Amino acid sequence: MRSICLTLPTNRHCPDTITALGAEAAYAADHFDIDVHLLVLDSCPAEDRAAHADALRHLPDHPRIAVHHLDEAAQRDFLTRVTAHSGSTKPELLLDLMLPDGLSYGACTNRAFLIAAALGCESVHRRDSDSRYQSVAGRTVFPVHHELLSLGERAADAAPHVTESTLPTPLLERRVAMVGSSFVGELSVDIARIRDADPDVYRDVVSLWAPEHWSAEQKRELVEESFTGAGTEPFAADHALLTVVDPMRVDMCNIAFHGATVAERVPLPPARDTIGSDYFLIHLVHDARLPGVLHNRNIVNYYTGERRTGPGFLAYQTRFAKFLLSMLYFHHVYDRMAEAGDTLLDEHGRARPGAVAALARESTGLDTGENVRRLDALASAYRRLGGRYADFADHLAGRRERLLDEARDDMADFALLTEAWEAMVAAAKATPLTPSAGQPR
Repeated sequence: MRSICLTLPTNRHCPDTITALGAEAAYAADHFDIDVHLLVLDSCPAEDRAAHADALRHLPDHPRIAVHHLDEAAQRDFLTRVTAHSGSTKPELLLDLMLPDGLSYGACTNRAFLIAAALGCESVHRRDSDSRYQSVAGRTVFPVHHELLSLGERAADAAPHVTESTLPTPLLERRVAMVGSSFVGELSVDIARIRDADPDVYRDVVSLWAPEHWSAEQKRELVEESFTGAGTEPFAADHALLTVVDPMRVDMCNIAFHGATVAERVPLPPARDTIGSDYFLIHLVHDARLPGVLHNRNIVNYYTGERRTGPGFLAYQTRFAKFLLSMLYFHHVYDRMAEAGDTLLDEHGRARPGAVAALARESTGLDTGENVRRLDALASAYRRLGGRYADFADHLAGRRERLLDEARDDMADFALLTEAWEAMVAAAKATPLTPSAGQPR
């Protein structure tokens, strides 16, 4: 019987989300011939972790669901053993990239990938703590339904389980590498207040994540569809499309990756304090022409109040600024991956980590002039808004050179981690999640 990992990385109080995740795990185990490892990676303070532990204790027992609740100390213990056994000459650096001192959207999911490998799971299904499931006629619509119908199957075998297919015939022998959907509700990036305050500033700011050479029309179209997910239309009936999935149509709060094809081959960029850094594999799956399924069981996105407090606002806007700077490098890699196409895969149809690492390392040699201009434009736009946005522009000015360096260094770290990833996955598969008594650490 195959096993899957249904995971929730969290750094915020979310016992209700954990209870809902338990219900999704039960749905998966009841409707499919699988074992479920429900994994909560908890970076919260002790009081919140206790609330999460209580929510997990109150989940109904199920013979085919195993619950794993790991705080950062437990995660560090496991990762220390994995990096030590990986054969790397830089285990301390790898450990820092996997569990950095600071928020990293990519690193938390990378930890789930390695733990899933250690648990013998074939796939990783990720949810977020600031989202909830839709329901219709009193029935909760869980994304795992579509994920388990197709993920890891030959596309030809998955075709009967979808509503329609636009997948080219030559790709039908490849495995479905990703199944995902998007969200409804609030924007995925918390900048709606900018849009409400000044739509012109909003357009100027959001267009900064486009390549600099794009036309005004291309940037306008990007602004219109950015961060909106599937809009606001509620779920009514299922629809699933077998295709090469457009990265703009899926979100990391509602995604599943096949391990052997993608997640065990290439990690996510471990950039610190950078939103969007965890979306890389969605682009890799697309550019390598790996089959995917796009369904419509969209998750509801909402915001917690923390990011709108003084410290929360500063931290979140910094993550957004770093996202804009990261795009200089990501656009270069995405363009090169699109050119590489099928050569991103090995003879078994799996992602080639060496090809990805080489492109990431190549990008670190780019001229930073475009990012200098991005920072100038962002500061100018925020000063037009005034208030705390103008204060943030002043904060950016004081960190200018550091931010430029960090954006480049983040890609160098990604290249290094990608080069080490296969060995780390192999080490994880040979490393117990919790060491036995007397076992060497």
